Amino acid sequence: MTLIERSNVHKVLLVDDDAAVRDMMYETLKRKGFEVVTAATVAEALRRIAAESFDVLITDLHMPNPGDGFTVVTAMRHSQPNALTLLVSGYPDVQSAMAAILLEADEIIVKPFEVGRLAELVREKMLDRKPAARACKERVGVILQRCVASIVEAWLARAKQSSELNCLALCDEERTGHLPKLVEDLALRLSAAGVKATENKAGDSPSAAAHGKLRYLQGYTPAMLVHESRILQVTIFETLQTNLNHLDFSLLLPDVMTIADEVDSQLTQSMDSYMKATQKPAAA
Repeated sequence: MTLIERSNVHKVLLVDDDAAVRDMMYETLKRKGFEVVTAATVAEALRRIAAESFDVLITDLHMPNPGDGFTVVTAMRHSQPNALTLLVSGYPDVQSAMAAILLEADEIIVKPFEVGRLAELVREKMLDRKPAARACKERVGVILQRCVASIVEAWLARAKQSSELNCLALCDEERTGHLPKLVEDLALRLSAAGVKATENKAGDSPSAAAHGKLRYLQGYTPAMLVHESRILQVTIFETLQTNLNHLDFSLLLPDVMTIADEVDSQLTQSMDSYMKATQKPAAA
């Protein structure tokens, strides 16, 4: 193979837990001039993506769990956005049932398919492929700041569906209470510039204290306070999930740790205020 030919060789990551299928695709692509790296599990694929650069990803959808391939495609999309991604599925109606996945995968290949056609398909897609537009990356705090309204709205929808919380007849404003301010405080703490994660400690929160007192007056129980705090964390992480394309992954871990710490601190302060409200004033 000449130097020019080597420069045109595309490197493929092939992911499938079925050894027979994996070997068959490997041999076919290898014969057609591709450099092929294989992985039998999602964990192995993620390690490969983190350590090596690829031009193409071909991954099975189920390995062995439904949707495992989505994890691999998403990781490749965020780590190597210019790589061509092909998702292989055994469901004949996958084009319609999984249409949303086309936002992540470039092509869905339905089993059974002609293995010999695979190399031709990859070459066609590589010729037509355009460089991916790079989304502006943001810290978690910035994302939460611009999503406060949608977070409160999503939290409210979950709270209304919760049998633990909707036993109280409250209007939307009463049900959200001081939640918007609590989310804003969390976003501000996450956005604190020039502060190391180890130094960015939770502080006193007047909003959390006021929230605890309000919940006592509304008839909440301590268990309800804990439950609504859990819903808040789920809603926040769901918001991050929908903003993955904008997320700065280099600081994700410390930011997630800060979220857990701040929400826990807010709950503790709300609970303290709630318990104080339950105590009757001492007789003079």
